[in-house]
Amino acid sequence: MATILVVDDELGIRDLLSEILNDEGHTVELAENASQARAARAASCPDLVLLDIWMPDTDGVTLLKEWSGTGQLTMPVIMMSGHATIDTAVEATRIGATAFLEKPITLQKLLKAVDLGLNKPMAKSPTGLMPAASIPSVVGASVATPPVDLTVEAAMTGGTLPEVVLDIGPQSMQSFNLDCPLREARDEFEKSYFEYHLARESGSMTRVAEKTGLERTHLYRKLKQLGVDLARSKRNAL
Repeated sequence: MATILVVDDELGIRDLLSEILNDEGHTVELAENASQARAARAASCPDLVLLDIWMPDTDGVTLLKEWSGTGQLTMPVIMMSGHATIDTAVEATRIGATAFLEKPITLQKLLKAVDLGLNKPMAKSPTGLMPAASIPSVVGASVATPPVDLTVEAAMTGGTLPEVVLDIGPQSMQSFNLDCPLREARDEFEKSYFEYHLARESGSMTRVAEKTGLERTHLYRKLKQLGVDLARSKRNAL
């Protein structure tokens, strides 16, 4: 999993994105302004940055341009804003932003942009700006851009890397105590079932939701009800 830097001056946005990305198994660093973002960028060398445009000290586009001009734009940067214009979105992507998320950010668009950002190679022209043919898609905004290259997602799930043998905790074949009330037996089975899939999917709530056929919010409630240790599932997947 990746180290992701979230830069936003709104505490609620930082907390929400941090919770979602932590649930996906990522390590999250937080910054509320450009000054803190510079320090975090230098200290942790994040694998990806989620960068808000409108901030009190230095706006996100200016910070992005600064990183690009000083050779520090070595990681994918996804811009975020609820009030940006099309021109701003295009400018950010030309400077080097991987994608542009329009607030309010939906869970699906966030995770898709993060997955694409982490798996798509950085492509720069000799000037440090993105060539026009390589401008990424603007997620959630009405900007005419080339379609998203979905081959990255296919590569992510196509099993192209050698399989690593891990201690995944619960196995697919298990025995259960049937000499107990039905509710207890059912809870024991469901807990083992979800722990197994969480371990198999490296703690990714999104993939577990897809595997089990549950809505993500329903899955959260179910895991809490059963007392499933999400932190343990992530540790088993490391």
